[in-house]
Amino acid sequence: MVVPLSGAVRPGVPAPAPARVAAEAPLAERYAAHRANAEEAARLAHAAGAERRARAVRELAAPDRHFLEFDARGPGRTAEVLGDLHTADRVAILVPGSDTGIDTYPRFLRGALALHERLGPRVAVIAWLGYATPGTVSPAALTPGRADTAAAELRSFLHRLTTYGVPARTPVALLCHSYGSVVCARAAHGLGTPTAGTRVTDIVLYGSPGTGFDHAAELRTRARVWAGRGAHDWIAEVPHVRVELFGTTLGFGPDPVTAAFGARRFDAGDGGHPDQLAALRSGDIPLSTAVEELLRYDSPLHLFERWVLEDIEVGGVRIPRGSEVALLFGSANRDPEAFADPDRLDLSRTDNPHVSLGGGIHYCLGAPLARLELAASYGQLVRRAPGLRLSTEPRWKDGLVIRGLRELVVEV
Repeated sequence: MVVPLSGAVRPGVPAPAPARVAAEAPLAERYAAHRANAEEAARLAHAAGAERRARAVRELAAPDRHFLEFDARGPGRTAEVLGDLHTADRVAILVPGSDTGIDTYPRFLRGALALHERLGPRVAVIAWLGYATPGTVSPAALTPGRADTAAAELRSFLHRLTTYGVPARTPVALLCHSYGSVVCARAAHGLGTPTAGTRVTDIVLYGSPGTGFDHAAELRTRARVWAGRGAHDWIAEVPHVRVELFGTTLGFGPDPVTAAFGARRFDAGDGGHPDQLAALRSGDIPLSTAVEELLRYDSPLHLFERWVLEDIEVGGVRIPRGSEVALLFGSANRDPEAFADPDRLDLSRTDNPHVSLGGGIHYCLGAPLARLELAASYGQLVRRAPGLRLSTEPRWKDGLVIRGLRELVVEV
C-alpha cells in the first residue's frame, strides 16, 4: 500500500459563499465585493484555527487585488486581473496545472506578474484558477475527467468576459500550463470562430503532459495552437502515452512539442533558478540553510518501506497492523500544509521540516556528516567555478526509490 503524504484528505476550512455581484456592475464594485468576501473568508479561517489559510486569503483581500470572480471554499477558485481590462489591446489568460489552489496561489501569481511585466501595460493578464486542479501525485492527474469539467468552466468564463467589459473584438490568448493544457485542449473546439463570442486567437500549451489528442487539428479551433517546454522541465521525462484500462483513459498521448503533433513550436527558455544561484554566490544565504532546501526540493531518497506496528488511520484510510507501506518522502517534502509555496526552490527558506533524512528512531545516523559534506562541497563549488552553468539536459537514473544523476554535463 502506498501512502502519498501530501495527498491525504484534510478537513475543510469554513468559508463564505461567493459574493453576489450584478452582471452589469462596474469593475470597481465587483473588485471591492470580492475583496470583502476574501476578508470574511480570512476571518472565518482564523476563527477555525486554520492560520495558514487565513494568511493566504487575507493577502487576497489587499486593496490592490482585482478579482473578477472569487470563491474561498475548498481549494479555492479565482480570476484575478493584472492591468486594465477596459483599455487593454489584448488579454492573456493563464490556466494552471496541478496542485494550484489558494494555499499555493503565490506561485501561480508570480507567473502572472512576470508575464504582465514582460508584455507591458497594453496587455491585461487574467490568472484564472477556475477549477479544482488535481494533485500531482494523484490518479486525477493521469486521467481526463477533471479536465472535462474544467473545460466547460473555462468556456463559460470566456463567454462572461464581455459582461465584464472586455470588447468582443479584443484578441484573447490562452496560456495553458501542465494539466491546464489538457483543459484548454478540451475547451478549444470552436474557439476563434466569429460565433464563439470572445475572440480567442491563440492557445499556448507549455510544460504539457499531452492533450488527449493526436494532432493539433483535432482540437477543431481557428485559434493558432502553440507548444513549448523549458529546457529543464521534468515533464519531458514523463512517457507521452495514452492507454485504455478497465474503461478508464490513462495518459494524454503525443507530446505537443513534437513536429508530428502539428502545433507551432516555440522556445520556452532554459528555466532553472539563476536567481537562487546568484544569491548563494553573493553570500546572502547561509550554506547551511541552502543545504536544507536542496535536500527538501529534490529528495535523494523518494520512497522507503516500513511495517505498521499498530492499527492507524491516514487520510481517512485505515491501515491495519502488520501492513507494509511505502512512504513517499518526495511527496511529503512538497506538502503544501507543511511548506509555503512548496514547488518553489527558495534557498533562504528557514521553516523547513523536510523528511529527506528520515525521522524518529529511523533518523539517518550520518545526517550531521552529510550536512557538513554538502555545505563544504557547495561552498567550494560556487567559489571556484563562478561561471558554472548547465551544458546539456541532466540525465537521471531510472527508479522510484533513489533519485540520482546518470550524467550532468556543465560548463565552468
